[in-house]
Amino acid sequence: MDIALIALDLDGTLLDGQKRLTPRNRRALERAAAKGIRVVPCTGRFYRGMPAVIRDLPFVRYVITMNGAEVLDVTRDRPLYRAEIAPSEFEPLFDYMDTLPVIYDCYQDGWGWMDRRFYDGLEEFMAGQDELDMATSLRTPVDDFRGTLRRRNMPIQKTQMFFRLDDLERRDRELERIAARFPNLAVSAAIYNNIEINSREAQKGRALRELCAVLGLRPEQAMAFGDGLNDVSMLRDAGVGVAMANASAAVRAAADRVAPSNEEDGVACVIEELLDGCAGAGA
Repeated sequence: MDIALIALDLDGTLLDGQKRLTPRNRRALERAAAKGIRVVPCTGRFYRGMPAVIRDLPFVRYVITMNGAEVLDVTRDRPLYRAEIAPSEFEPLFDYMDTLPVIYDCYQDGWGWMDRRFYDGLEEFMAGQDELDMATSLRTPVDDFRGTLRRRNMPIQKTQMFFRLDDLERRDRELERIAARFPNLAVSAAIYNNIEINSREAQKGRALRELCAVLGLRPEQAMAFGDGLNDVSMLRDAGVGVAMANASAAVRAAADRVAPSNEEDGVACVIEELLDGCAGAGA
């Protein structure tokens, strides 16, 4: 199998439930990199919001961030691809979100921003202290969210809304409604109680294709791993799409195969099989 690039979602895929890179998964990535295979983290987070254990991997040069809003060459700190939402597009979206019982934020220029009234209420929308700590550490609260964005006069890379944990049926309904109401935007989800919205051109699959073109690879030479709705385009566009056992039925249906869960080192299981079965992988 001619696999030259492995694209990996992080939360729910490469990382375990405690957001850790397990020793077995790390060894599998090291083996793949030693074979010349590109290892590319692909996340809904911005680069600075990625866990240090991933950012510090010495063999990672390229990352796909914010669901495909940016492809970054981290060794040169240079974006290779960007797809953002213009102010004329995100203002009507925020108007609509203001009618829902949700809190929301946005990523702009590689950082998270949130209205202080939402930031102060984050605890009601997070399942535990770890989630709350991560959410608060990666966002700057501002007193006038909309006014701040207008003054900055810049596009945004992603916006997401969070639903209360006892209102998840509404989340499922809004996934369809928002996609129909804003057909020029990409609507997905990464965790059980959020909706993530990007430019239509900001999808992990599109970003993966753009990176492959830069590297002189065919998308068929990529293997992609994921568990969330924001991973579906990547699983479909890669030569081999691998869904985790903990993924939803819709995500598993988009994949070529299903790996053991992220709690069972599913990524390592598949990479080990690839490397042990194909001595020339990545050559």
